[in-house]
Parts: sequence; C-alpha cells; structure tokens
Amino acid sequence: MAALPVALALAAPAMADPPSPYPAGGMTEDSCPASLAGLRALDERVLRSDWAWQCRYRADNAAIDPASPPRVVFIGDSITENWAGADPAFFSGGVISRGISGQTSPQMLVRFWQDVVALHPRVVHIMAGTNDIAGNTGPTTPEAYRNAVRAMVTLARANGIAVVIGSIPPSNGFGWNPALKPAPWIAELNAWLRDYASAEKAVFADYHAALAGPDGELPARHAPDGVHPNVAGYAVIRPIAERAIAEAEQGLPR
Repeated sequence: MAALPVALALAAPAMADPPSPYPAGGMTEDSCPASLAGLRALDERVLRSDWAWQCRYRADNAAIDPASPPRVVFIGDSITENWAGADPAFFSGGVISRGISGQTSPQMLVRFWQDVVALHPRVVHIMAGTNDIAGNTGPTTPEAYRNAVRAMVTLARANGIAVVIGSIPPSNGFGWNPALKPAPWIAELNAWLRDYASAEKAVFADYHAALAGPDGELPARHAPDGVHPNVAGYAVIRPIAERAIAEAEQGLPR
C-alpha cells in the first residue's frame, strides 16, 4: 500500500483524550468528580488528576458510622479488591476492602490515612508488591518498596492499629509486562517482609507458601491468568488471613 501524502497524513484528525471529570485548577474544597463511572486506577485521567485515586473510596468512607468503625481494613491492589468480590461472606461483619487494581505501595501509602487510619479499625491487613515489581507506576527499587511498607506500618502503629502483613502471592508473569520474570523479586521481598514483620511484632500471613506449586509458580487451578486468584485460590488463603487477624487482635486491648 502506498504511503499517504504528507499533507493528507497531517490533516488526519488526532484522537482526542476523553474529557476529564475532575475539576480544573489547583486547590479546591472538593477535588473528586461527581461520578467515578468508567474510571479505572490506571486511567490516564486518574493518574493525571488523582494519582493515588484518593477519590475511589471517598463515598464509602463517608458512609461509615463513626460509632461503628470497621474491625479490619484490607488495603492492597487488585488481589485485595477482587477478594471482596470473590468471597463477600469474608468481607462482612466489619471486614472491609480498600483494594485498588493496579496500585503500587507508594499509592497505597498516599491514601493510607483516609482509607485506613481515619476509619479507626482494630486491624489493618497490608498486601502490596505485585505491581511494584511489575513497574506499574514506573521503575522502582526494593528499598523504595520497603520504605512504603515501613511508613504504612508506622502510621498504623502510631494510631493503635494492629498490623497483618500479607506476603506477595506467586506470579507466573505479567501479561502487561511479559519480559519481566517476577519470581526472584517476589522471593526477595517476601523474605524481607517476613523478617520485618518479626522485628516489628506484626503478624505475617504467608499466602505465597499456600498458593505456590512445586515449581514456585501459581497453578492455573488457583489463578487462570497466573497472577489473580480465582474463587478456589481465595478459598486457600482465607483461613490464613483469618488466623492472622485473630492473632493480631490478641495483642489489642479488649
């Protein structure tokens, strides 16, 4: 096929970005759009205007009765967000999810106060790292990841919230970053998480050991895409989470 004439190519209209639902300008009394319909965490409009997607759970947080705070808040990425949909019975009775698909640990840290501390739970469950390894918010380092986890734990502890640290589940690879081999990074960060939890007297929930097959990868029966657990996968790790939460609560005043 012959190339288009330069003049014709230049005249072709460019695809315009969809309009942003966020208010224009700088500081404002309400920076959230009226509706989050159609938005996702990695939507360019969100990343430009609300990098940590602090608006995602604003309405849900406002609906919580301060006299009846949640017992446990789970903060994390898609593995946490999807868990609530896969096992709604678990996320009941004061257990709530504040997971956001695609997020990295620094994004969770930015929203940690409003989505965890301000809700006054007894326990926070932190599970992060898959998307740090995948580079969803750009190149990063193990130390940057460790610092974000340390900061979240410090914030929780300073506000009387017991901490459960979930290991990074196994991943066979990332469809959105296929060249990356995550297993060595997962092993390194999980070893640190275990040691850090022990040093800080936090509870470590080892989901990796429960989900990984003999080859260290995530079996298709538990995660067809090799990353995100299905209902069967979540059924494997739920008892681990329940035991970890119960252990964390034992250290709190009645």
